[in-house]
Amino acid sequence: MCGIAAIRLRKPLEYYKDKYNNPLWGFNKLFLLMEKQHNRGHDGVGIGSCKLDMPTGQSYIARRRDSEKDGLARLFNTELEELDKAHKNPHKAVDQDCPHSLREHFDFAGEILMGHLRYGTSGGHDEASCHPYLRRSNWPTRTLMVQGNFNMTNTGQLNSKLISRGQHPVFGTDTQTVLEEIGFHLDEEHTDLYRKLRDQNIPGEEIPSHISEQLNLEKIVSESAEDWDGGYAISGIVGNGDFFVIRDPHGIRPCYYYIDDEVIAVSSERVPLMTVFEKSTDEITELEPGGMLTVRANGEIKNSTFLEPRERFSCSFESIYFSRGNDPKVYQERKQMGRALVPQILDSVNNDLGKAVFSFIPNTAEIAYYGLLDGLRLHRRTEVMEEIKQARDSGDLSDELLEYLILGNWPRAEKIAHKDIKLRTFISQEKDRNTLASHVYDITYDAVKEDDTLVVLEDSIVRGTTLKKSVLKILSRLNPKKIVVCSTAPQIRFPDCYGIDMAEIGKFIAFQAAENLHKRAGNAKIFQEIHDECVAELEKPREERRNPVQKLYSAFTDEELSAEISSMTYPEDTDWKGELEVVFLNTPDLHTCLDGKYGDWYFTGDYPTPGGYTTVLRAYINHFNKVEGRAYGLGI
Repeated sequence: MCGIAAIRLRKPLEYYKDKYNNPLWGFNKLFLLMEKQHNRGHDGVGIGSCKLDMPTGQSYIARRRDSEKDGLARLFNTELEELDKAHKNPHKAVDQDCPHSLREHFDFAGEILMGHLRYGTSGGHDEASCHPYLRRSNWPTRTLMVQGNFNMTNTGQLNSKLISRGQHPVFGTDTQTVLEEIGFHLDEEHTDLYRKLRDQNIPGEEIPSHISEQLNLEKIVSESAEDWDGGYAISGIVGNGDFFVIRDPHGIRPCYYYIDDEVIAVSSERVPLMTVFEKSTDEITELEPGGMLTVRANGEIKNSTFLEPRERFSCSFESIYFSRGNDPKVYQERKQMGRALVPQILDSVNNDLGKAVFSFIPNTAEIAYYGLLDGLRLHRRTEVMEEIKQARDSGDLSDELLEYLILGNWPRAEKIAHKDIKLRTFISQEKDRNTLASHVYDITYDAVKEDDTLVVLEDSIVRGTTLKKSVLKILSRLNPKKIVVCSTAPQIRFPDCYGIDMAEIGKFIAFQAAENLHKRAGNAKIFQEIHDECVAELEKPREERRNPVQKLYSAFTDEELSAEISSMTYPEDTDWKGELEVVFLNTPDLHTCLDGKYGDWYFTGDYPTPGGYTTVLRAYINHFNKVEGRAYGLGI
C-alpha cells in the first residue's frame, strides 16, 4: 500500500522560473504530491532526480532516503537548507534563482523527479529498505532507478531465475529483485545495441546518443515482467532520461496520471493530482491494468500495454480503508458501505433508534458513518410517512402521536471516541501494536445513558487486538446496556500477499473464531485434514493450486462466526456487564457498494494469481506447524 509520485517536466527550468518565479516548481510539486499521500506510508520516504542532457563528467542522477519519523518534511527541508547554505557560501556561488546554476549544483533540479512513501510489509525498516532503488553505471543508458507500490508473491522464484543466469542477487526484498530483473534486460538490450553500432563504425562518442534513441523500454519491461506474480504499480527512470510507469495486469494496485503541456505527473491516488494541479476528476487518467506510460528523453509520450490485461481485481481495501476519502468515487463507495449496514443494525437495536447512540471509530470510518446516518434517517422517514398515513386513514392522528412520529425514535449521533495519538496501529510494526492499541483512544463521557445501545462503526476488524484491548475497554466505561460494533469490511478470513499487511492467517480474529467453533463441535480433526490438503496442493503446478482452507469456514454461517467474534472480543477485565455484538458487512453487499470490479480474496479466498493460492497454502501450513512470519515470497 505504498505511495508513489513522479513529476516529468515538459519545459526547461527557465520556463518555470519565468512563469511561476520558481525554477524548483517541479521539486515543490513532488513534495505536495507526497504530502497528499502521507496516508500511504509511515515507515520511510525517498526521492530521486534525473537531469536531462547533462555534460559528460557532471552528476545527472541522485537519490535521498529517510526511515525516521516525520522523514518526508525533513528530507525536503534538508535539501533546501543545504541549497540555502550553498547559496550563501561565496566559494560555491550557487544562485537559487538561476536555473543553470541550480542544474549544476543542486541534485534535485532535475526534469524528472520521483518520490516514495513506504508502508513496509516485508524487508527491514531501515533506510536501505526505502525506495527508490538505484543501480548505477558509468553508462547513463544502463543506470536505473525504480520505486513501486507492490508485493511480488514469488520473489524466491524470481531470485532463482537471476541465479540461473549467473547473477548474485541480494535476498530480502522484492524491490531489489525487480530492479535486477529490469536491469538485466536493460543490459542485454544495451549490449546488443552497442555491438551493432560499433560494428557499423559509429564513433565511440556518438554511440551513447544512438543507444538512447534506440532503447526499447516497452520490450525491456515486458520481458522483465513475464514471471512477476503480484500486485504492483512501478515507476522507473533510466539514466538517459527515459521514464516509465506500469500497473499489474489485474489492476490490483492503483495508479493515476495527469498530462498537460507543462508536466506529466503520476500518483498512487487520483485526488493528490486533482488537488496539487487544481484539476477536475475527468482530467485525471487511470493507468489501465497491464498499461505502461512511457516518456522518452526527447519528450515523446507513449501509452502502451506491456502485459495483456487480465480479469480486473482492484484491491477493495483502497475503497474500504486506505485511499483518501475525498476522492469522489471513494467517498460515495464508503457512504454506500454505511448505508448497506442499516438492516443489520436495525435488528441489533430492535429498531429502537431513540435508545441508540451512533458514532464511529477510527477516523477512516467517518465517511461510512455519514452514509449509515443517511440510511437510518431514510428508514425512519419512510416509517413515519407510513404511520402518518395509517393514522390519518383511521382518524387517529392526535397531536401526541404526531409529536412522537415527528420527533421520536430518531437516531442520535455523537462524537464518542477521540484519537489522541497521530499513530496508526494497523501499520505499526508487529511488536508495537499491542502496546500502542491501549493508548490511542479516549471518549466523550456522559454522552450515553445506561439504558442506551451504543453503535460504533469500524472500517475493518483484522486481528481484533485494538477492538478488545483498546476500543471496547474504553467504550465500556460509558456503561451502555449494549455495544454494537459494525465493520464496513466483511470478515477477513484469508491472508493478503499483494500489499496489505495481512499475511499471517492465524492472527485473524475470524480464523480463530472458526477454529474455536470446530473445537467445540468436536471436529478438531479438520485442522489436520486441511493441512494435508494444503501440502498436496503445493505439489501441483502453481497454476493448478486451489484453496482447501475455505472449508474451515464453510461449516458455519456468517452470523455464527460473528457471534463467536463477539464473545472473543468481549472486554472481560472491566466492570461492564452489558451485551456486545459485532456485525460485518457481507461480501455481496460490499460488491454492490463498489463501483467496478474489485477483488475480495481476503474475504472469500478466491485469489487472482497463482501466488495468492500459494500464499494461503503456506500460511495455513505455517500456522499448523506454529511457524511465524509471512508466507509469500518463498518462490514455491
